[in-house]
Amino acid sequence: MTNPHSALPDDRVATAPYHPRGDSRQLSDSSSPTPAELTDCLFFSPEDGRIWLNDQRMLLLHSSSFGALRGEVIARLGLEQARGLFTRTGYASGARDARLIRQRWPQADAAAVFRAGTHLHTLEGMTKVEPLHFKFDADSGFYEGEFLWHHSCEADEHVGAYGIGQDPVCWTETGYAIGFVSGLFGQMVIFREVECRGMGHRSCRVIGKTAEQWGDVEQDLRYLNVSQAVTSATVAPTPEHPVSHSARANPPQTLVGASAAFNAATQALQRVALTPATVLISGESGVGKEMFARQLHQLSRRHDSPFVALNCAAIPDNLIEAELFGVERGAYTGATHSRPGRFERAQGGTLFLDEITSLSLGGQSKLLRALQEREIERVGGVRGIKVDVRVVAATNIDLRKAVADGTFREDLFYRLNVYPIALPPLRERRDDIPLLINAFLTRFCQEYARTPVGLTMRALKVLLRYDFAGNVRELQNLIERGLIASDEGQAIDLVHLFRNEPMPTDPYGLDDHGSLSNTAPQVTTTAPRPALLDTLGQLDQGFSIEGLESRLINEALQHNAGNLAAAARLVGLSRAQFAYRLKKHQRQIP
Repeated sequence: MTNPHSALPDDRVATAPYHPRGDSRQLSDSSSPTPAELTDCLFFSPEDGRIWLNDQRMLLLHSSSFGALRGEVIARLGLEQARGLFTRTGYASGARDARLIRQRWPQADAAAVFRAGTHLHTLEGMTKVEPLHFKFDADSGFYEGEFLWHHSCEADEHVGAYGIGQDPVCWTETGYAIGFVSGLFGQMVIFREVECRGMGHRSCRVIGKTAEQWGDVEQDLRYLNVSQAVTSATVAPTPEHPVSHSARANPPQTLVGASAAFNAATQALQRVALTPATVLISGESGVGKEMFARQLHQLSRRHDSPFVALNCAAIPDNLIEAELFGVERGAYTGATHSRPGRFERAQGGTLFLDEITSLSLGGQSKLLRALQEREIERVGGVRGIKVDVRVVAATNIDLRKAVADGTFREDLFYRLNVYPIALPPLRERRDDIPLLINAFLTRFCQEYARTPVGLTMRALKVLLRYDFAGNVRELQNLIERGLIASDEGQAIDLVHLFRNEPMPTDPYGLDDHGSLSNTAPQVTTTAPRPALLDTLGQLDQGFSIEGLESRLINEALQHNAGNLAAAARLVGLSRAQFAYRLKKHQRQIP
């Protein structure tokens, strides 16, 4: 598996400069991406209720349920509005699949890339697509294609509900074709259904041309509503959540996520950001509590003032008062000059107190007084200092339990727990994993001056099912490790990501016959496997570790026809590690 992981696609047409030219008549069946390669992108994770197409979550939906939904939309909106809605839905799906293909197979022949849409559309179950012919040249702005759709689910459901009509009814599929081809071609390609099972024809037949070639596309564009379908979604400011001029000039750092659990947390953060309320952020280690705190600060009216962070667990108890409130000169031996504390340094801004439960009971009482009085006093000082600071605390421990156990002050808990925000662990927001992978890959490729290549399909499947005890921080570390361990231009594989971490078993996937099967190797329990030493003891000659390593290296090399990279992957080494061992054993040969 050498195909790289793709960036999460969106519904925008343009991706990168791309000027394809091709003709279906010049294609061979072995041109990548093949149907087998596309099928390998579809895998199932029944234990957590997800189906994936590469890094996109998919659904299995009863065609009758789709038909019922379609009928209700038609009844409520009318035929014209419903047609537009389903056309745009198909368009978004096609555009996303186009981006998947472009990113996963960037070096593939252009005609094969365009053909891949027919295989994906078929794989997704809406219809069986048969390409009759297609030809295109982006430089001259020419596209022409003709396709047959067999067994259209949309047409069958429409006929079952309304009978044979006078107009084509495969609206979602037409939108898909427009979105996919336009996403690859870089300009609008309009498909029209000239024959349809909903009109009594045996199969559906569609013809695609550029908008300029058709000429009269006003009706097509009305259904498509291009201006809304092509632009990415943005959240407009509301009276409840205004956006200041300074916020527009300095946009906050974007948090990465799209899952329901993540969105619930971000909505809670946005709601409290413009208030002065104290916020308590809870969540397991590594979920990104400090990033949320920084985002809260950036969205608040205090964003032009300092953001000061303090890890309470990193400060000895005898120094916590000095760190929080500052020191006056001569307060103790070694205090040769006055120093402001974190409260003063955060004046007018936000003070983030991480691992708040690490404070001793004495430190907690001093913090409580500062929060109540909004006044501090430096160690060795004789006067109070008024402070205007918003406090955001974070914990990875259940504070209510800590209160019950007597390790955390109850009055301080209620002072901090004005507006709690619970951040979900990464295993509860798996839909965000592809987004986070892309973000980390982009960041580390820039930092290390590496060419973005991505992950193999095998590595992506494992990461989507990995439990991530260390949450987002662990995923970040794995991606950084994988990039460092892999060679320039090499896709990151399992051998680059994992060392001693336990990996989940392979997920369910489709076999060569289209059946769902567990791809994990089947372990027989009829007889115990012999111990490794017993097996080695059966060799004709005595053995040594060095000899076994030399034999393994040579056999791996022979098995892969001298390909060092492939041989290295086979034995779980990087290419550099394999080459080193090969050279070492060659020197030992007399």
